[in-house]
Amino acid sequence: MSTDSRRTRARRRHGRGFAAVFAAVLGALVLVGGVGAAVTVAQGPRVTEVRVDPAAAVAASGSRLIVTTTQSLHEIDPAQVEVSPATPFTVDTSGRSIGVRFGLPLRDDTVYTVRIRDVRGLGAGPAATIEETFRTPASEVFLLQRGSGGDAIYRTGLAGEDSAEVFSHPHIEDYRATASHLLVSVLEDEHSALLVVDAATGDVRRLPLPGEGFVTNLQSADRGERIGYTFSDAALGEDGGLESVLFTASLADGASDTPPTRVALPGGDPSVAEWRFVPDTDSILALTFDGALVLASADGADAAPLGTALGVEGIARGSGQAVVERNEGMVVLDLTDGTEEALPEPADDLGAPGSVVPVPGADAGTIRSYARIGGAGTLLSSSVVHVAADGAVQTLLALDPADALVQTCVSPNGRYAALLISPDAAANPYDRYRLPLPQRLETRVIEIASGAEVAAFGGFALSWCQVPPS
Repeated sequence: MSTDSRRTRARRRHGRGFAAVFAAVLGALVLVGGVGAAVTVAQGPRVTEVRVDPAAAVAASGSRLIVTTTQSLHEIDPAQVEVSPATPFTVDTSGRSIGVRFGLPLRDDTVYTVRIRDVRGLGAGPAATIEETFRTPASEVFLLQRGSGGDAIYRTGLAGEDSAEVFSHPHIEDYRATASHLLVSVLEDEHSALLVVDAATGDVRRLPLPGEGFVTNLQSADRGERIGYTFSDAALGEDGGLESVLFTASLADGASDTPPTRVALPGGDPSVAEWRFVPDTDSILALTFDGALVLASADGADAAPLGTALGVEGIARGSGQAVVERNEGMVVLDLTDGTEEALPEPADDLGAPGSVVPVPGADAGTIRSYARIGGAGTLLSSSVVHVAADGAVQTLLALDPADALVQTCVSPNGRYAALLISPDAAANPYDRYRLPLPQRLETRVIEIASGAEVAAFGGFALSWCQVPPS
């Protein structure tokens, strides 16, 4: 027998041995995979990943908790989901993931539990209950302080801890905060300028304005980087010019060189007296100088007339419910369908009504101010109260008769009210800014449910405020 023949038979035996071993290993792998798949199905869906941003959930509505599991899932019904403490939510299912979207900003410094029952995979197997817990951070706010040596915006916690200056300028008229920026209206060379400050790095850039003039009614949308303001030319001649005309713009990176968009509203007078961003949309609600109330997109397109009004008190975050002053009194206007009803009256007689600010959340009520006037027109007392949807009254602050309420703002999650107070108002002169305010101001933060004061600051324009003081 030749050497070549022996080598050929040896190679054939080795080949058959390798094939047998390979087949055995492959079979074992298939068996293990099958057993693993069977075990996975037998155990029901299990969580492999959870994504949630607690800080974003406190700052704005629309944040999500996303749970990814080991199996593709049957559709989850909202009735299977419980969020504690309770808050509005929606739920969606996609493949192996469940998304729970929060309809309102969550309470700060609070433990939340999301429980999803009867979670079933598309294959056979038992149902599972998924429970996830996370804690939201304590609130941080920005605050503006004016001073003889210049003005500054500070970041601070509600307890006053870790207070730090974020931006300073010789003359700050107003500012608004977005998710990652401060939009600051300053006066330079006797005209307005708009500066965008990165809240994390302090970097500053400029936004283009429609011309040389003045910015008023500065506002920012609750989500995204959309901002708006009314603008008036510095020189209004016989040929006219821009006077309180509404413009919108974006603070997104790369938008610094993009001219602002003029909001073209219908009607004979383009000047805007009051306006608001509608929460969770790209729409605006505007009241023109001639008293026309209009709902329109951010560029003025698709404008829908909503009759006439005397003022816009506010729109509750997370809703389309606007509190509007009509000739016949205050009404709650549903911006989704145009229906309206009278603002609920308080159960108690509190005196002459003043400002009204809606509180976020379904049936969360309003924050209102009242004053009692004596026979000679003397102010006897004034108060700030929370009026629930059923008329129940919770007093938040009884003011000293010498003090004056300048503005009321509500936190995005509806937990707190920020009350801007002018102490000893008769002896507290106004400054000489284009947005004039008393020289001494206090901001008091009150928990709405308990009526307890949780913080007091010197300064104004707490970053919860959606509009300037008036």
